[in-house]
Formats: sequence, C-alpha cells, structure tokens
Amino acid sequence: MVSVNWSYPTSIRFGTGRIAEIAEACLAAGISRPLLVTDRGLANLPMVQATLDILESAGLGRALFSEVDPNPTEVNLQAGLSTYLRGEHDGVVAFGGGSGLDLGKLIAFMSGQRRPIWDFEDIGDWWSRADTGGIAPIVAVPTTAGTGAEVGRAGVLTNSQTHEKKIIFHPKILPCQVICDPELTITMPRAITAGTGLDAFAHCLEAYCSPSYHPMSQGIAVEGMRLVK
Repeated sequence: MVSVNWSYPTSIRFGTGRIAEIAEACLAAGISRPLLVTDRGLANLPMVQATLDILESAGLGRALFSEVDPNPTEVNLQAGLSTYLRGEHDGVVAFGGGSGLDLGKLIAFMSGQRRPIWDFEDIGDWWSRADTGGIAPIVAVPTTAGTGAEVGRAGVLTNSQTHEKKIIFHPKILPCQVICDPELTITMPRAITAGTGLDAFAHCLEAYCSPSYHPMSQGIAVEGMRLVK
C-alpha cells in the first residue's frame, strides 16, 4: 500500500496506519485541545478508543461527543456546541461517515458565531455573514468511501421542525488536515461498504457530467469511477 501526502487543496495524509499521526495532524492544524465528534455507532468501537488513546498520550486530552443522528439536526448541533464550549476546546476531530464529519465541521464552524445556523445556508453570499475568526480548525478522519465530506466546504443539516435538509457553506469549513487510513474501513458491514462505494461512484459521475468543466476534477472523476468498478 502506498503512503503519500496530497494537497488538493486540503492536506491529506493517505496510507495504512496513518491514524497514528492524529496528534501530529491536530498540532499542525493548531489544535491543542480537540473534541472528537463521531456517531453513536462508532463511539465505542476500538478504532475510536484507540484514536482517543493517541490523543491522550500526546497530552491533547480525551474528549468525545457522539450524539450524532444518521441525519444530524440542529438539536445535535446545539448539544455538540454545548460540549465544545463547556470543555474549552480549540478545534474538532471529525471522525466517521458523512453524518459525523458534517456535524463535526458544523460544530467547529458555529463555535464562534452569534447568528443562528440557518443564516448560513448556501444561498448567494450568505456565507459572508459569518465571523471567520470564530471558526475553529478541523481535522477530518473518514471511515467510509462515500461522502467526500472530509474535503468539502459545506455540511448538511436537517431542520428538526420542517425535516428539510439544508446545506451550510463557508470556505473555512474545509478541514485543514485529513487522515485517510484504509484500515479504518475494513470492519464495515458488507452492505455499508457496498453502499458507500456506490455513493462515491455517484459523486464521480456527478463531477464527470457537470457542465462546469475542470480538467483535474474531470480526470479524478474518470479514475474514481474506474477504481470503484
């Protein structure tokens, strides 16, 4: 298995066993007191506990938030923000599939904002309403192939009252460090492995069919579809 560093534009540490670098990635992102955010299903698994062990042994604490629904809502977000602020954290490790990654990113985003989350929906230039100085740094650790949330500048949040999904966007929601360790995917059930693989294929197909051409994205889309196949 190859081990490489990418920047497109996120710094990505790709390779087997590179979760061992989680503390180093936090420090590179300027995080000294991280809150690890993941979903309930992952929270008690060995990979999460091992990650917390690494953070703790590096003197970065052992803080976990896992009240994350499959389609996270503003209720989950508020609970996460309360945990983040109460613990005086200075950054987030977003860990898991799309739900954990999105909510972790949005907790970091909202940690220093005064306006409600819905004021930052991806409409026009609403993102410019945010206080950029109030956005905490993010380290992302994906455990599925599907969403690509670890390299995205947005998070999806469901309104618990209307049940509508909203896209929250800001350029600084983009994680500044990503650890992409294939070993974290091998314990997934077969159905989830297949489903997230198909999700990755669909994202590549979207990029390939987009009327907005970008030569690198086009090449990545074609290669991504070939790899999934």
